[in-house]
Amino acid sequence: MGGEVRNKTVYLVIGINLDGKKDVLGIWISETETSRFWMNVLSELKNGGVKDVLIICSDNLPGIETAIRAVFPRSEIQICIVHQVRNSLRYVSYKDLKEITKNLKEIYQASTEEMALLALDRFEERWGKKYPHIVSSWRNNWESLTTFFKYPPEIRRLIYTTNPIESLNSQIRKFNKSRTIFPNDEALFKGVYLSVVEVTRKWTSKIKDWPLILSELSIYFKDRIGGYL
Repeated sequence: MGGEVRNKTVYLVIGINLDGKKDVLGIWISETETSRFWMNVLSELKNGGVKDVLIICSDNLPGIETAIRAVFPRSEIQICIVHQVRNSLRYVSYKDLKEITKNLKEIYQASTEEMALLALDRFEERWGKKYPHIVSSWRNNWESLTTFFKYPPEIRRLIYTTNPIESLNSQIRKFNKSRTIFPNDEALFKGVYLSVVEVTRKWTSKIKDWPLILSELSIYFKDRIGGYL
């Protein structure tokens, strides 16, 4: 009697260390996303032993970039391209969907940032008047959307999307498909934590092509990686 159902979000952070092993670094529950929330998350990671982060890939979440700049100021930030495209297509008319998807692909699949910017200019010429929100979103976030262009293909494939964490989220939902409501935050945390334990037991191998990726990273971050190897 008198019970209240509230929606809450579970946030997870996956990290890849210099040995090429990935792991879940933390689980947080919150009703809202703010820079303060992300500041607490990143501060917990730093206080828990994360000395440095080379590249952070995330959705374009409220407040996260401000927090990253404060806690890990030397980290590169890459907004997930898949989420950017998904958000861009959210209000697109069905009859334009195929062409806009194709034109957006010309942006993020360009060989260089300069070519990508030209593709964005062409996109604006064709669609800017009808879908100005798409153009403004890409331009406003351009710096963090195009970080991956700095790096060779091996690193680009690793950072331009948050697919690894999307895969983890999908598996967590499968483990908890019979439970859509939890009595409290503790029960929710336990459900997610136990799911994570089961999923990560299978994470025994290194990231594919890790020696090559690490070699490339060492070129771009040699002043930082050298002290950790």
